[in-house]
This record gives sequence, structure tokens and C-alpha cells, in this order.
Amino acid sequence: MIFKLVLENVRHRPVRTLLSILLIAVPVTLILTIIGLSIGFFEDSRKRSGGVGADILVKPPSANAITFSAVTMPAKIIDVLLTQPHVVQAMGTVVNPTSGFLEALNGIDPAAFDKMSGGFVYDQGHGLQGPDDIVLDSWYAAQHHLRAGGTINLSNKDWHIAGIVQPGKLGHMFVPIKTLQEMVGASGHVSQVFVKLDDPANTTAVVAALKAKFDNYPIYSMEELQSLLSVDNIPVLKTFINVIIGLAVLIGFAVVSLSMYMAVLQRTREIGILKSLGATKAFVMGIILAEAFCLGLGGTVLGILLSYASRLAIQAFMPQAIVYSWWPIAGGIAMGASLLGALYPGMMAVRQDPIEALAYE
Repeated sequence: MIFKLVLENVRHRPVRTLLSILLIAVPVTLILTIIGLSIGFFEDSRKRSGGVGADILVKPPSANAITFSAVTMPAKIIDVLLTQPHVVQAMGTVVNPTSGFLEALNGIDPAAFDKMSGGFVYDQGHGLQGPDDIVLDSWYAAQHHLRAGGTINLSNKDWHIAGIVQPGKLGHMFVPIKTLQEMVGASGHVSQVFVKLDDPANTTAVVAALKAKFDNYPIYSMEELQSLLSVDNIPVLKTFINVIIGLAVLIGFAVVSLSMYMAVLQRTREIGILKSLGATKAFVMGIILAEAFCLGLGGTVLGILLSYASRLAIQAFMPQAIVYSWWPIAGGIAMGASLLGALYPGMMAVRQDPIEALAYE
């Protein structure tokens, strides 16, 4: 009975219903998009850091695992690391952020990088040969419509695009380490050092030994580093997501509250007839809450569908994941806000006097 009444009300007021569903869907889409971008970025970062082939990462003092490190670590530390037990290779890189969002030039020694990571897989062109050469991964090249043999201006310098490689190793842009050191005025220094061991099983023991020897250097196993790449470890991002969730609750509450308030006013006579026929307060409240539930459910479904559309639009610029585990969370937020917004209109409906409602024009 309640379902039929709700269905008839929705069918007779399609514009109001569709607008309510759309407005509820917007915050659901926003939540899923923000979470998808965050997870997509971290998954991409974990994949690229794992693609280096190292077991340990050493960063300069006062650096952290997530942000770009300044070029302040003496390159001589590489020779010291090579003398440590179980260490078979140590490779320094220089990281210099560009003007793009979360983009950076990665200065590498091609021979050392190939030895540690297994080398690039080239889709076009060749590796770094000249001081002004740059190698781009295919994701970055496609995003900026670039091909091998062309040029690109980064950090106020024109680079010759030597090759396009498959993504998944360290970064998106690679240049000779000496060229980048000279550009940033840090010859003989690196941003970080990757260390490869004779056996990954020795990682924990070697990390402990290195921390004892270099007590002011942040040292991470690659497994630990990848575990740190999460939303929970970036307070600003976590706060931003909480703000978005708060806005979603507010929007859902306001939209449904207004929609159901107008519905109660428009259905005053209908409610009066139901109460004169013996409908209880619980029955009337049930109708209002059931309609709010349907609006929240419709908004959730539409919001999920729109999140796929946002992924198609954004994927070319930033990696965005579809996070299925957040579907019920976003849906719960939307439906909870919808039911909360229906409480006041529902209380108005149950307090209506049947005689006054029947006389309502």
C-alpha cells in the first residue's frame, strides 16, 4: 500500500522527483570522484615506485616518504651504501618538480637505471643519449599529444623527446641526471637513493642496519613506502574528503527536506483523507520516509553512473580509480541525509488535523 502511494506520487510529479534525484546525485558523484582520484593517484605512485626494482629507499634528512625531496643529499653516500652487507646496487636520482600538477623531471643515470629496473620498454624512439634528451612515458605523451623526435619545454628548457616508453617505472619524465643537477645548481647531490639487495628477504635487517648508521636519514623498505602511500597519511587530503562528505550530507538534507516539504503541502487533502480513513501517524510518516528513501536510492544510483562519466573525462589528465568499496558509503551518506531531511516534513504531515486537511484548498 505504501509503495503504491509513493509510486503514484512520484509518477504525478516527475519534474520535482527528477530534480531531487539529480541534486542528491551530485554530492554522491563528488565523493566518488574525489576518492577515485586519490586512490588512483596512490595506486599509480605505488606501481611506479615498485617498477624501479629496488628494495630500499634512502631520502635526505627532514624529507618524508610522500613529497618531492630537495636535491640536498651528497652523491658520495652511494659509494658508502655500496659497501654495506647485502647491498648489490645503489642508484641516486634527482627529482625536480615542474609547473604541472604533481609532475616532476626525474634525473637518472640510464645505465644504472636499466640495471636496477630491467630497462624501459620503448614504444617510440630510443633512450637518453644527449644532455638535452628527455624520455616520456606513453601516458604523459598521450596526454600532451607528444611523439618521439619532437620538443617540449619544461622548467624553462627545451628538451628533445628521444623516446616514448611504457609507463610504470619511477615517473613520467626522465632526463640525464647530470643535466638536471646543473639546472638546479646541485652538482654532486641527489634527491634520493634506491638500494637493491642480493635477496629481498634481507630487507628488514639491512634497513635496521642503515638506520643505525645513518640515523638522520629517512630510510624505508619499498614495502613500507608503498603502505605509506594512502589517503590516511595526508592530513590535508583527509580533511578535504571529510569536508566534501559534510557538504554531501548538507545538500542531501536540504534537497530532500525542501522536496518533501513541498510534497506535504501539495498532498494536504490526500493526507487528510488517509487519516480520516484510519491511517495512523506511523503510516503517514512511513509514506514520507519511503518517498525520501526512493529519492536517496535514485540519487545514489545516478551518482554512481555519473562517477563513470567523470572518470572518462578526467582519466586523460589524472589516474582515477573506480572504488567499489565506497559505493555503499556514498549511498549510505546520501540516503541517511535524505531520511534525515524528510523528518520535519513528516512530522508536519502526521500533526495535520483530518478535518482541516479535508477543507484545505
